Amino acid sequence: MKKADIFEFYRRLADANPSPETELAYGNVYQLLVAVVCSAQSTDVGVNKATRQLFAEVKTPAQMVQLGEAGLKEHIKTIGLFNGKAKNVIALSEILVRDHGGEVPADRDALEALPGVGRKTANVVMNTAFGAETFAVDTHIFRVGNRTGLAPGKTVLAVEKALDKRTPHPFRIGAHHWLILHGRYICKARTPECWRCPVADLCRFKPKTAAPKNKSAPIQVD
Repeated sequence: MKKADIFEFYRRLADANPSPETELAYGNVYQLLVAVVCSAQSTDVGVNKATRQLFAEVKTPAQMVQLGEAGLKEHIKTIGLFNGKAKNVIALSEILVRDHGGEVPADRDALEALPGVGRKTANVVMNTAFGAETFAVDTHIFRVGNRTGLAPGKTVLAVEKALDKRTPHPFRIGAHHWLILHGRYICKARTPECWRCPVADLCRFKPKTAAPKNKSAPIQVD
């Protein structure tokens, strides 16, 4: 995809959603970190249901440590891999209390040193909480990057580096959110809804999927 097309790609997504945000529900940076850790191999909807009452009761790492692993499991037992996630959340909370004054560090290395926090999770927190120009590549963004030609790569890290290199200002901070939402709701895994995609003409994916008979015509872009 050419530079001009990449700029136009993001411009259209930004025009449709000027202030993109994560769909994970949280009240502070610590709760965001917990939500992202819990979201691995789980849907945002499922995580939000599981953490609604949890976050009403627990707002700090110290409160999480006091709740304990068994108590946390009761809150998040409806999401996948909850046993391991509960163990990691308690462990990272203890580290935040012990080493960081109960605050979430705005530093990639410090974040990745926390149990259950990998590069993608660190990127999400850095971007969403601290406004860093990071690109957290999940399955949706990996698919969109390759399918559209925006940022092709054989690995998650390759796609992340391609996005970092190709994404222009002023779209760098919002790019993660635009791409994940685009992949979640339009550029879907099995059947992308090309007929209503605002960037279909810029995308290299072929053949484009046609609109179902009971749906409207493709979106027209200025």
